[in-house]
Amino acid sequence: MVMQTIQIRLPTVMVKQLDRGVKKGIYASRSDAVRDSLRRASWKDWEASIGTMNLRDNRDSVEIIRQTRKKLSSQAIDLNEINSL
Repeated sequence: MVMQTIQIRLPTVMVKQLDRGVKKGIYASRSDAVRDSLRRASWKDWEASIGTMNLRDNRDSVEIIRQTRKKLSSQAIDLNEINSL
């Protein structure tokens, strides 16, 4: 995957948080930590737009999947955005 370079400015506190994550081995680099944060934010937006499934739902799982597919099929999906994650 081809990636573009961007420059961002962050408060010192946030940079220290990134560095702690890298030092602990949670992330390979600051860039990795920022990418993970952006993925999580994108996931939350996606989840909010289609809703989440309650696995304790009393409905049949097939019906839940049908309804989820119906919701998803009515939404525009940008494959470039998905591939960039």
